[in-house]
Amino acid sequence: MDEQVQNFAVAHLRRRPEVVETGGFVAGFAVGTDSPYLNYATPLPGTAPTTGDVAALVGAFRERGLLPRLEFAPQAAPLVEGALRAAGFEAEAVHEYLVCTPHTYTDPLPGGNRPRVETPATEAEFRALDAALAEAFGGAFAASAEGAARLRRLGEDGGEVRFVRAADGGCAGGATCSPPAEDTAELAGVGTRPAHRRRGVAAAVTAALTAAMFDRGAGSVWLEYSGAGSRGTYTRVGYRPGGTRLYVSLPD
Repeated sequence: MDEQVQNFAVAHLRRRPEVVETGGFVAGFAVGTDSPYLNYATPLPGTAPTTGDVAALVGAFRERGLLPRLEFAPQAAPLVEGALRAAGFEAEAVHEYLVCTPHTYTDPLPGGNRPRVETPATEAEFRALDAALAEAFGGAFAASAEGAARLRRLGEDGGEVRFVRAADGGCAGGATCSPPAEDTAELAGVGTRPAHRRRGVAAAVTAALTAAMFDRGAGSVWLEYSGAGSRGTYTRVGYRPGGTRLYVSLPD
């Protein structure tokens, strides 16, 4: 699964508005933001980078005023981590990823206990979802018109976006899933506003997005999680351990 996830990461970055490929690396850059979470690189599976390859990659970030940063499955490119560390890159995090297939998928909320999951369609709904996710993730990013627009574009570009409406008409929480590539897709950004937690919101949107990808023919869906509580939500849907992903960056 590591190589499939890594091939997905390559294909995903190649969809970006600006792409640079150099020395066995693919860097994808977003328009209108310097966020390191939206501007990063990943290696091709099996890449054995030289010192010059790493320097060229760093240069592609520096000339744009961006933090050199990579996300990848290290088992799929085992020679990359050492080359990056030799150049001064430092680990930000190592995350386990979980994988769901049609054979492991389970409906976690049978019967009438499921929150109603919807697909945003209006600007107000996209703005409400963006604001809910900003709150859910503790201010790691601010709600913005650009964030709402990215959610809309994701759906227009072949991905899926879902949310649960709150009683007041706003958004209780939601999540997104990338367009499929390499027979898999990445589910991300699962978030519930604090006032609406422990009501099945995360489980409902996770199940809905996963099922939507299987209906479209994807062979698997994968995700990363933070915290034992969220892991339990995903395992109830049928997600199982798949491997790890490494995040590294080069300090100024």
